[in-house]
Amino acid sequence: MTRRDESAGRRRREFLKVAGGVATALVATADALGQGARPNAAAPAARRPAGPPDRGLWATWYDLPVEGREAYLNWLHGTYLPALLKRPGYLWAAHYATREREGGGATQIQHTTDPKVGIGYHYILLVGATHADVFGNPTPSAINAALPEAGRKMVAMRVGERVNITTETGRCEGGAATTYKDGMGAAPCIQIGSFNCPVEYEEELHAGYVTSRMPAHCATASCVRTRKLNSVAGWAKHMILYEYTSLDGFNRDYEAANSKSPLGVGGHSIVPYLVHAPSGPNSALRLWPPVEASRAG
Repeated sequence: MTRRDESAGRRRREFLKVAGGVATALVATADALGQGARPNAAAPAARRPAGPPDRGLWATWYDLPVEGREAYLNWLHGTYLPALLKRPGYLWAAHYATREREGGGATQIQHTTDPKVGIGYHYILLVGATHADVFGNPTPSAINAALPEAGRKMVAMRVGERVNITTETGRCEGGAATTYKDGMGAAPCIQIGSFNCPVEYEEELHAGYVTSRMPAHCATASCVRTRKLNSVAGWAKHMILYEYTSLDGFNRDYEAANSKSPLGVGGHSIVPYLVHAPSGPNSALRLWPPVEASRAG
């Protein structure tokens, strides 16, 4: 072998040694970042619990005139809602009649006076979907506009209608969750609030719900779950939905849970700073699906 050949061979061996070291380092880095993991190393990620299947919520508040109300309710429950539930991504629907608050509600709660915000509240329609994007194609308004003429006339009966499309940002399973038989569908009795919060208090609002208010409700025997939601479309940026198995359970547990969980941090309450939708928050009883036909625990 010539001296030139020996020199070339030595350079080739040095190059392969350096290249091999770089490749080893890249593999180690990829493994550390979880990007080049072996099949069995990916198992922990696969074992992570899946999120709730119904992360999107379309909520509608409205009133109805006395004349034609029964025909509207028959159409909504018998035609409109069953048709919605055939759409891809639509998972459940629930229709509620709002209960009037005794004594006119808490005096510390303030409400918006914006004339563009619908003031209806006697009926609340909730529709759950896999995620909020389901309500973007088509939108709720486009769905209603495409109804047959008879359906459009029914929707036009709604007075003071207000709509929010929201995405769920937090959930807490309640004491009644394991025995509740209606799955992800909203419970027979709810309390729902929709409101805006001054930006300087939003972090405290978030912490108050996560660390105090939602756990306090979910620790009660009759609470199915609580859902914290934020807006994709609609006047209110924030929404909270408490779900209870029955009115009796709600009456027993709701105020007790609130009293032990000030909505704020360190015992401070930010409730006086919140601006609620007209006549909100609302407690309501489910009209559809009928509670007497429910298998709720």
